[in-house]
Amino acid sequence: MAIQPFHLAFPVDDLDASRRFYGDILGCPEGRSSDHWIDFDLFGHQIVAHLAPGRSGRQASNAVDGDDVPVPHFGVVLNMTDFDALAARLKAAGVRFIIEPHIRFAGRPGEQATMFFLDPSGNALEFKAFADIGRLFAKQ
Repeated sequence: MAIQPFHLAFPVDDLDASRRFYGDILGCPEGRSSDHWIDFDLFGHQIVAHLAPGRSGRQASNAVDGDDVPVPHFGVVLNMTDFDALAARLKAAGVRFIIEPHIRFAGRPGEQATMFFLDPSGNALEFKAFADIGRLFAKQ
């Protein structure tokens, strides 16, 4: 299945901190930028950090399989190898996890690896992986 890249624009408090986090820690190549925004390539998807001090990091949460999941959040579904490599890179960089990397819905149709963390502006990100990507939309 060929997937089209998505585009997501989100608020940040500090472009330099965002550049370090998304570029250096997450490994997202930088695209176009200005004094007010930066394009990043997030695993083939276009995300844009827009300077909007005080507008980021406002969250609610929902219970999901025993975890308190921040809402809103965004991220990418990776393969297990890339998920494990990213988790190791985040740990090495000292990123604090809201929800540590672990397996959610173990033994059920939606079984997946997941992890949650915040960017420097408080925006929540989730990265996940499935042993069988065909189970991405499996019903519980």
